[in-house]
Amino acid sequence: MIPAGQGRTVRTAGVMGTVASIHVIAADGSREHRAVLAAIDACFDELRDVERVFSTFRDDSDICRLRDGLIEADEADARVAVVRAACVDAKDSTGGRFDAWRRGWFDPTGYVKGWATEHAARSMLAPLLGRAGIDAVGINVGGDMQLFTAAESAWLWHVGVADPTRCGEVSATMEVRNGAVATSGTAERGAHIIDPHTNAPVLGVASATVVADGLELADLWATTAVIAGFDDLSWIASPGVRSGLVVSSDGRVRRWANGLELTASDRSTAAPDALPFAVRRGA
Repeated sequence: MIPAGQGRTVRTAGVMGTVASIHVIAADGSREHRAVLAAIDACFDELRDVERVFSTFRDDSDICRLRDGLIEADEADARVAVVRAACVDAKDSTGGRFDAWRRGWFDPTGYVKGWATEHAARSMLAPLLGRAGIDAVGINVGGDMQLFTAAESAWLWHVGVADPTRCGEVSATMEVRNGAVATSGTAERGAHIIDPHTNAPVLGVASATVVADGLELADLWATTAVIAGFDDLSWIASPGVRSGLVVSSDGRVRRWANGLELTASDRSTAAPDALPFAVRRGA
């Protein structure tokens, strides 16, 4: 619910093979509407340009031309080298659970959406918080979110996490002022995540949600959590990871915050309006 005196501007667009929405929370009567729309358009344009470079579904993308030997690495868009270096680091930090070279060629599909969304949001949307009357701004790309709130604002983003085992219900709500939330898993798209160590689809985790400082990290670790499996939370103290939860294919839930696993609640005995997990205010 939007408090009295505030309004929400929402714009949606198809980008990177999914639907993106941008939300701007501003005081009623704010005179910054033109600047807001310009920032939203610039953010969508940036994401479309990233898709032009990195899409594996466009034969003319830099990634596909590299794969097909039509260009050399130094002929590709400069952002390819940035992402390649980040993927090298990601492979190391995840113990090889994330591997952009798993298919025998450089394919950063599992990394680039979070990276691109965070960077476009920080460049195009976050500066809006310096304008009079704008309380918060956030972007949601295919369910993964980068969220910002002005320092002087009391606004909190309330993010519901869908229960992958019970249609129409939520596993948790999370309160975020500044940060990112990403979810990965098999519940909606089936067994599409591959473990690079076995080259086989991952089946044990229905969904994994990670709250982190930025979407680049949140998206990476949400995918890593699925590959690590329900029984392995050894990675949850990784730098930038704040909190999250993993839901197994049979409905069991594990939650953590600040690098420590939390005691699970019994969903069957919880009050109807109770949620089994909530990130603390300001997390």
